[in-house]
Amino acid sequence: MTPGNRREFILAAGAGVAGAWLAPSLAALEPAAVRAKIPLGLIGAGRQGRAILGELATLGGADVVAVCDSDESRLQAALRRAEGARGYGSLAEMLAKEAGLAAVVVATPTHQHREHALAAIAADKHVFCETPLAHTLEDCAALASAARGSKRVLAAGFQGRSNPVYGLARSFFKAGTLRELSHLRAQNHRKNSWRMVGPTPERDRELNWHLDPKLSLGLLGELGAHQFDVFHWFLGRHPISVRARGSLRLHRDGREIPDCVSAQFVFEDGLELDYSCSLVNSFEGRHEVFTGAMAAIKLAWTHGWMFKESDAPTQGWEVYANRQQFHNEQGITLIADATKLASQGKLQEGVGLPYNSLYYALSDFLVSIDAAKAPACSFSDAARSTSVGILAHRALTSGAEVAIDPKQLEDL
Repeated sequence: MTPGNRREFILAAGAGVAGAWLAPSLAALEPAAVRAKIPLGLIGAGRQGRAILGELATLGGADVVAVCDSDESRLQAALRRAEGARGYGSLAEMLAKEAGLAAVVVATPTHQHREHALAAIAADKHVFCETPLAHTLEDCAALASAARGSKRVLAAGFQGRSNPVYGLARSFFKAGTLRELSHLRAQNHRKNSWRMVGPTPERDRELNWHLDPKLSLGLLGELGAHQFDVFHWFLGRHPISVRARGSLRLHRDGREIPDCVSAQFVFEDGLELDYSCSLVNSFEGRHEVFTGAMAAIKLAWTHGWMFKESDAPTQGWEVYANRQQFHNEQGITLIADATKLASQGKLQEGVGLPYNSLYYALSDFLVSIDAAKAPACSFSDAARSTSVGILAHRALTSGAEVAIDPKQLEDL
């Protein structure tokens, strides 16, 4: 056998073992292809709304025909990004006047999601709702129920489920690469005040709803729920209890929402998830870690790595895997189409995602509409993970352990 043929043989043998694991293709990393542009309206032209407009422009599968926001300055800023779109001060007006609208993206504050998403569902539109899905358990249940009665695509913005690197890592996980799970942990550390400045006291309060204890789910609900959903998606189950603590360490500006929090979740079999979120220091950023008897997987939204134990079995494809050094550990980078890239001598080009997670979530929404298929993250999926975030925040504010009923989550 010639060296070239031997290399092709090893790659083919490795693909036989790992083919299902290396499922995400290079095509999945590129802009979504839809047969015709989808007429779309955006409600909520704040920071996230404007980010959504930027990603939709990159995707090219949507025709943003309308933007809605009650704040005129934000509305005009968004309209400058969405050239040709018409502006509205309320969702009711937008729905009444835009007869050709096929889809609505809800990017308003969390406590307004129920009102706006239900209105769009009632108008028989496809809906993409940002997450967390809602700010109460009752609102989560109402949105999940309304989604079950709709024939449209109703997608939620927990972005891990449409992230190609996360999908690749999940296929490794489902194939049993980690074996017996030992521990789960995650963090979201950033240096950010989480405060915005409004021109008047009234507007300042409106802009800083996430610092209002009557409206906000705090760091655990607003930020943590996105990462809790990753664990729920991988495991296919939810924790049964949560404890949480938090305090103000830096931003002592009159707020009541802690700027540093931690939570400990327990699953039915005793598996634990430790979570930390901080606005004080950005060291090691945002990531999730799954550890098991044979390997660990670390995910960081645009990148992912697998760290194998010395006694873990090896596969042929690992010979050509790209590796990165982390102090004394060596991680195998999780790359879409790794076998194909290795055969082309382009393995390094596949490290990391070319776009951010929001891009892939919106791409999935547009493709789901075009193909009439279920989205990566349904309202029910989002209602469950949001509920866990709500209960974690409840544990923080009460100072007591809070039970999580998996049966109630399954009913959503």
